[in-house]
Amino acid sequence: MSAGRDELVARARAARKHAHCPFSGFAVGCAVRTADGRIFGGANIENASFNLGLCAERVAIFSAIAQGAREIRAVAVVTGADHPVYPCGGCRQILAEFAPRAGVTLVWRDGQSLETTVAALVPHAFVTGDFAASDPADRDGDDGG
Repeated sequence: MSAGRDELVARARAARKHAHCPFSGFAVGCAVRTADGRIFGGANIENASFNLGLCAERVAIFSAIAQGAREIRAVAVVTGADHPVYPCGGCRQILAEFAPRAGVTLVWRDGQSLETTVAALVPHAFVTGDFAASDPADRDGDDGG
C-alpha cells in the first residue's frame, strides 16, 4: 500500500473501534479521502429496528458530504473478517453517486488487502445523469413500441 492508502486504512481501523454493533457483532470501519485531501471516518451503527442502522461506508460518506465535500477519491473499508468483505448494495449505490472514480481498499483481519474501484463494484450504476435520459413528458409508461 502507498503512504496515502496506509493513512486512510489507519483512519478506517480507528473508526472501526467506534462501531456500535450489539446485534451482529460485526464491526466495520471506513475512511474516505476527499478531492481536497480531507479524511472522514465512519463506523457501522446498528439499531434495534434493524433497517434504521447505517453501514460504515455511508456514515463516512455522509459525514464528508455534510462537511461540504463533493468528491470522494479514495475509500478504505476495514473488517475483522477472515476474508475481504465488500460494501453492501446500498453502500455501492451511494459510492457510485459520490465517489464514482474512487479507488477502494478492502482490509481484513490479518492485514491483507485488496484494491478495487467503485466502477468495478458497480459496473452499471444508476446515477444522477440517468434522470436526464428520460423524457418527462412520457409519464404514461408508453415506450413507443
